[in-house]
Amino acid sequence: MNTNSGSPETSPQIAKRSLKVLLAAPRGFCAGVDRAIKIVELALDRFGAPVYVRHEIVHNRYVVDSLRSKGAIFVEELDEIPETDQPVIFSAHGVAKSVPHAAKLCNMFVLDATCPLVFKVHFEAVRHHESGRQVLLIGHSGHPEVIGTMGQLPADSVTLIETVADADRFQPVDPKKLAFTTQTTLSVDDTAEIVERLRLRFPTIVGPHKEDICYATTNRQVAVKEIAAQCDLVLVVGAPNSSNSLRLVEVAERGGCPSGHLVQRASDIPWDVVPSSGGTIGITAGASAPEILVDEIISALKERYEASVEVVTTAEENIAFNIPRALRETTSVN
Repeated sequence: MNTNSGSPETSPQIAKRSLKVLLAAPRGFCAGVDRAIKIVELALDRFGAPVYVRHEIVHNRYVVDSLRSKGAIFVEELDEIPETDQPVIFSAHGVAKSVPHAAKLCNMFVLDATCPLVFKVHFEAVRHHESGRQVLLIGHSGHPEVIGTMGQLPADSVTLIETVADADRFQPVDPKKLAFTTQTTLSVDDTAEIVERLRLRFPTIVGPHKEDICYATTNRQVAVKEIAAQCDLVLVVGAPNSSNSLRLVEVAERGGCPSGHLVQRASDIPWDVVPSSGGTIGITAGASAPEILVDEIISALKERYEASVEVVTTAEENIAFNIPRALRETTSVN
């Protein structure tokens, strides 16, 4: 028998197809997410397990599962927490005023991991309301950040605007006493379109002194726009309940990429739409996705392809936020 007949067992290994990977930067963790995760980790280190976290600390299953394995217990409402002296942590998305009030009544030891940029939106909404203006919030219904922001003011005193059509339908009490603020994780382009429509209808409407959409959301969207038109496929590492990650998929497709896909891990890579003859794939990550998941996906691509990786950087980020005083007083990390 000819052992060199070309059977699968004896044929030379087929060369891997080449694949170009454009790695968008900035990507992944923002300062608010990094701070929130650090708060949970430092609380566990200082006070031991368990620590209780109201809602997912950030929208990423890998992060949540990792903290859970260290002793964090995640709950949706405070009444799920037994009487305890252990820390109770509010997530990075922020909470309605009623939540810290309820925690105080229960004598809970609270550590607030709300992103400082979300606090800024809360402050703006309250300031506008106290100035006698009707407040509009541009955002997505049901998102924890939106629930928290609307919960800063009395019931029914904030109007949620999700689309341009909502902006067209809105009828103010007094068109000369209006203000708007926005969720921090929105599409920059979509939000600009809504704001333009509101300003066209209500020229005296008051907006934020500085844009509410956070620097990290904006930077990640700009980076994706930079690579989108060069890519056959863009993979966005993030969770399906992560607003900023979902927006990155939209931005990639609007930017000229034929296909954008949200993936949580390498096991989610849609191999059926990965270019069979090689090509170019873009990769980015939402603000709550750790870099280890990006590395995992690149490794999976390199197993199947002769993949070269090029980092495309559109901005540098060096922002950091302080952790709560209660933890600064017990640790040297800040």
